[in-house]
This record gives sequence, structure tokens and C-alpha cells, in this order.
Amino acid sequence: MRPDTPAENVDHTAEAARLERTAGLYPEDTEALLLRAAAHLELAGDRPTATKLYDRLLSSPEALDHPHLVRALKASNLWEYGHEAEARAIIDGVRTAAPRDPAPWVIVAEALESHDELEAAHDTFTEAVRLLLTDVPQPPQPTQPLLFGRHRVRRMLGRSHDEWDALADTVHSLPVSLDELHDPKRVWSLGSENPAELEAEILRLRAELGAYREALSRPFPVAILHWPATELTELLEAYPTLAEEYPSHEEHLTSIERALRELAASGTPNLGIVTGTVPSYEAFAASEGSSPGDATLLPQYATTLAARGRATAWPPQNGSNCWCGSGRRYGECHGSNA
Repeated sequence: MRPDTPAENVDHTAEAARLERTAGLYPEDTEALLLRAAAHLELAGDRPTATKLYDRLLSSPEALDHPHLVRALKASNLWEYGHEAEARAIIDGVRTAAPRDPAPWVIVAEALESHDELEAAHDTFTEAVRLLLTDVPQPPQPTQPLLFGRHRVRRMLGRSHDEWDALADTVHSLPVSLDELHDPKRVWSLGSENPAELEAEILRLRAELGAYREALSRPFPVAILHWPATELTELLEAYPTLAEEYPSHEEHLTSIERALRELAASGTPNLGIVTGTVPSYEAFAASEGSSPGDATLLPQYATTLAARGRATAWPPQNGSNCWCGSGRRYGECHGSNA
């Protein structure tokens, strides 16, 4: 169940409780599952309990994968139920930390924007864009909301277009231009008695809603299982019967890329890769009452990892590192002959 599901179709409190129980079963996925649970609690209006989940993550002895994201979400949530001073302090901390992940920047900037702190929102968007996109030939998809948010705030502030706004225009793909979508005067057209103006505004709103749904409603990915070299060695030492599936690590990596390209060529959308570990695989096999040496478990394990939010999209965005973990750019590694 996605957090964007309408309240009339889901009990958000019950869904949050289910996700908390699931986190207890899969400790390695606690961060992702509790963040989803907190989102449901916010939608249920139980913001104090959502804050407790954010605090639980931040106080955990285990290192978080995305600590700045958790802090940003906590700040946004706190501000919504009256804890403005604490929220501002956290936002300042996120900006000072200057994370390389665009998501925390988007959240804190939009929190400022939603509370009419337009100058501060503009400065935050601009800091993030300069940090993450300077000398980047093509903005990766996760950074595009920074460009769009900055463009939106600048329109509300009455600023003229600059080079970053021009870049936002080039990556924008909807039929309605950014200037139209972010026109501050649009709100007035909703009160117009002119049918043509109302129809035009409805078309714009549909375009925005379509983009929003597309971002939040990606179909379930078809995920291919990837074993890092050390994990594959350990796996084959413990379960030699799987050697038929994995003759060598190099062949394993080649077969992943080949399979994904074949799926893409056949028109299969939203492909992904999940990375396995031997302890996790053994635990999955035990839960299924089967032996880890049973090769038929491997695709089921991959599907389970994907269902728990462990899949990463394939192919990597332009300029991103290769999925194999080599540290090289995808275009210089397994994507070199794409």
C-alpha cells in the first residue's frame, strides 16, 4: 500500500502498524519501512506519533542509509503541528550538512515554501542546485524536482529567468510549459466565470496531477538478483549446488546486464536490480521451509527484496555509477556498449 493512497480507501493508522510489525521481521529494512509508516501516520493526522518514529530512527545505534532525509522529514512534520522553532533548527542543520542526496533538499525547501518563506525556499533550492548540478551535463532524474521547485518559487517571487530556469525548461516533458504551471495568476482563474479560462486551468491541473501520479505510482519493478563478489563466493562455498546458476562472478554480472537489455527490448518497463546477501537469503529460505541450495528460490528471493523496497532502477541515470559496484560510471562499465 502506497502512502499516497486516498484516505477513504485505506486505514492509514492500521497500515502504519503493519509496516512497524514488518520492520520487526526485517531489521535490515527498518529505515525504509518506518519511513513509510511515518508517512501513513502523517496522512492519518497523527503527527506526534510520526515524530516518534523519526526520533526512533535517529536514535538507533545502527547507522542510517539516509540520515539527512529522516531529519528533513521530521522537520517538515514538526512544522505542520506547531513546532516551528525546532523545525527551523533542523532545516538549518540539513542545509549546513549539504547532503549529496537531492531528496532532503527538496523536502526542506518545500517545507519553507509551504509556510510562505519564499526567499528562504529560493535560497535553499539554489544552494542544492549549485551543489548537485554544477558542471553536470545532464541532470539526473532525482535532481529534477530541485530545478522545478526553484523555477516555481522564482515565478512567485517575480524573478526573471536565469540559466537554471532554462535548464529546468529543457528537462520538463509535460505539454504544459513550466511558466504556465507556475504562473502565480493561475489561482485566480479558478474563480473565473469564463468557461474557456476554467477549461484551460483544468487541463493544466490534469497535467500536474498526471506527473504527480506518474512519480508516485511506478509499476512494481521486474527485479534481477545481483550478488557482489564476496557474497557470491560465500554463497557457492556454502551451497555448491548453485554453481550451475553462477559459473563465475564475471559471467553473473554479464548475464544480469544481458537479461535486463532483453527485457527492455521486449518492452518490459520499470526494470530493477536487487542485491542479495547470504544471511538474508538463508533467512528467506528458512521462512519458506526450503534449503538455500534450491535454485528455484532465487527468483522468489529477488521478488521479495523488491517488494521490500530494495530494488534500484535500471539502467542507472546518466553519469551515475554502474550497478555492479565497480565504482566506474555505467557508460564506462556495463553500459559501455549499450
